[in-house]
Amino acid sequence: MKKINIKKIGIYFGLVIIGGLFGWLISDSSAPETPTSSHQDHGHNTQAEIWTCSMHPQIREKEKGHCPICGMDLVPVATLSATVGDNEVQMTEAAMQLANIQTVKVSAGAFTKAIKLQGVVNPDERRLFSVTAHFDGRVERLYADFTGQYIKKGQKLATLYSPDLVTAQKELFEAIKLKDSNPSFYQAAIHKLELWKLTNSQINGIIEKGEPQFYFDVYAHRSGTIQRKNISEGEHVMDGMIMFEIADLSHVWILFEAYENDLPWIAVGDSISFRIPSIPGQQLKSVISFIDPVANKQTRTVSIRTELANPDNQLKPEMFVEGIVHARLRGADSSLIIPKSAVLWTGKRAIVYVKQPHYQQPTFQFREIELGADAGEYFVVQSGLIEGEEVAANGVFKIDAAAQLQGKASMMNPQATKTAEMHNHGTMQQTPVKKNNQVEESVSNNNFEVKDSFKDQLKHVFEMYLPVKDALIESDVKKAGQMSQTLMEAIRKVDMKLVQGTAHHRWMQDLEVLQSATAMILKAEALDVARVALSQLSDQLYHTLVEFKVKDLGAFRQFCPMAFDFKGAYWLSNSDEILNPYFGDEMLTCGNIDEVLK
Repeated sequence: MKKINIKKIGIYFGLVIIGGLFGWLISDSSAPETPTSSHQDHGHNTQAEIWTCSMHPQIREKEKGHCPICGMDLVPVATLSATVGDNEVQMTEAAMQLANIQTVKVSAGAFTKAIKLQGVVNPDERRLFSVTAHFDGRVERLYADFTGQYIKKGQKLATLYSPDLVTAQKELFEAIKLKDSNPSFYQAAIHKLELWKLTNSQINGIIEKGEPQFYFDVYAHRSGTIQRKNISEGEHVMDGMIMFEIADLSHVWILFEAYENDLPWIAVGDSISFRIPSIPGQQLKSVISFIDPVANKQTRTVSIRTELANPDNQLKPEMFVEGIVHARLRGADSSLIIPKSAVLWTGKRAIVYVKQPHYQQPTFQFREIELGADAGEYFVVQSGLIEGEEVAANGVFKIDAAAQLQGKASMMNPQATKTAEMHNHGTMQQTPVKKNNQVEESVSNNNFEVKDSFKDQLKHVFEMYLPVKDALIESDVKKAGQMSQTLMEAIRKVDMKLVQGTAHHRWMQDLEVLQSATAMILKAEALDVARVALSQLSDQLYHTLVEFKVKDLGAFRQFCPMAFDFKGAYWLSNSDEILNPYFGDEMLTCGNIDEVLK
């Protein structure tokens, strides 16, 4: 037997103890605050592994299996990089990829907005005139006998017979006899005929003939186009009656209608380009010459005028015009802007999710901000953000849904904090679908091929949505709550097992938003709250119907630019008639059709 070397054994154990101590110091200084996932040691679990559903993080199981809610495979709970606050939500890189969450940096500068305006051609009001009867009489002959006829200055329009003029001529002849002895009487007789708009040549003709004339011609004193003819041959006219309304169309106005929220961007002197569909191929330009100081109380728009020469009479009154103004917001040359897609609306409040750079895993902070003017695809930020911060610009609803599931501050409940039950659930984890060992990304504009039975169930959801929308058109929040119960049942009955893979993940994400927005209407006591939720519900339902190619709906996506303090909102309808659910009777017909869902 070989002799044991006690000295070598002592050195060996000493090195092991020192190495273990050194390793403990390193691991203790770098370990995250949350526990790491379980690991194996010689085939035995040293820490119990927890399994959850990527779409339902409230599920916590000790063994691998299937989600009891949606049937998806359970996945291990991932380790958080750090403890997050009550107004922060943390997601894995896989969940970010699956939800297609994208961020943009808050930037500053001078920004322009392309404002589209609709208008019509109108006559220049300064170039309108009337031909009026200055004495009683009868129309013996009519020369300008139809509307739209172009007449020149001095052209004969009609011939009138007037007993009053016959009497006035006889007075003139008596005055001529007394011209030398009573010149004022003669001048008064001449002046009387001049006031009746007889020309000097007509008066001289009467004097030369020395006998009364029974018929008198009416002439145009300006060139133009007859807009309205009020007389016919044989008709009697009275002093002051308008016989013709004539417009000089060599110079016209184009009147555009601008919504109130666009007015901060528009000023007199701004350049405006426009085209007229009835004159294809021509792009015209002019400048804004006048902005109406009074808004139209029915349409809530303001008239914007530009002027244009029209020598060849191409531009005709009532022609439709499409204009565009590339404008800059006055006094906002260094404003901050963010995309509209980054903003969630809850009535008066605007919410964004700001990415926090000091976390290893993607973490977003719930933040309320104050917005300024509408800048087309962007909003001007008044306060709440600083230049260089990153905000989520795509997939914002998915982040907010994750915050709701975790009991964090969210759009539905900005004051929420973690409950005891939710505190131990960790962060919403979503596992991407794998295909050939590669992560298959889910892009927001994907359209999924799904079974017709699944589409029929989504179509039923749309049908149950309509009574909720109609109740808010009637401004009946109680009825909207009652109708939302039926809608909620329709949403819950959608069989999630009919869709697989990426389409299943997408439906689970859409489902969270549909249910949370419907629940908000169900619980709403205030009309404003229900209308905010309807906007969120309508947006999500629209995207869901498009994603899963639900056809034959006969649906219209309609838009009101005045809703929610001029930020605008969409809704879905099964009719092309505009009935606004965000204002009710106050502005029932405010809006337009944005898209027909074919």
